[in-house]
Amino acid sequence: MHLMSAKRSRLVIIDFQARLMPAIHDGPRLVANAGKLVAAAKLLEVPIVMTEQNPAGLGATVPELAEAASAITKMSFDACAAPGFIEAISGDEDLILCGCEAHVCFGQTALSLLENKRRVFVVQDAVGSRVPESKEVSLRRLQRHGAEVVTTEMVVFEWLRTAEHPQFRAALALVK
Repeated sequence: MHLMSAKRSRLVIIDFQARLMPAIHDGPRLVANAGKLVAAAKLLEVPIVMTEQNPAGLGATVPELAEAASAITKMSFDACAAPGFIEAISGDEDLILCGCEAHVCFGQTALSLLENKRRVFVVQDAVGSRVPESKEVSLRRLQRHGAEVVTTEMVVFEWLRTAEHPQFRAALALVK
């Protein structure tokens, strides 16, 4: 495995949707961490891809994240089956994943990406489920299949690599 690099990463935001989030355990903290990832990605020019599961039923992306990217609408739980998703993540970048629900859309997408030999980093403090047990089981399963489990701060500081980075102070302010 290797350290994450801003030049070699793509942030993937899965289904942080308005009608779903009130049911997600610790939802506000997860959205806040996803917001930190988005801000760091924009600061460090990391591309962002975002999905919405059945937005007619689950609503649009939460306002805090809605401006991050144009959402790819999907009905399949696995985003890899959604039109336009595979094209949006084409290349060989590391995929930094955050989103909901850990054991359904998020989990199926991550497993498909791993099956397709992509490097997947799961940001555990920006991943949610309605029930904590579902998240825990999903993260263990994903890790067994090759996903690296990381935190928001790990992503930001690995993207920076050094306190001499020109965006260090701005990025540091995001995670403090």
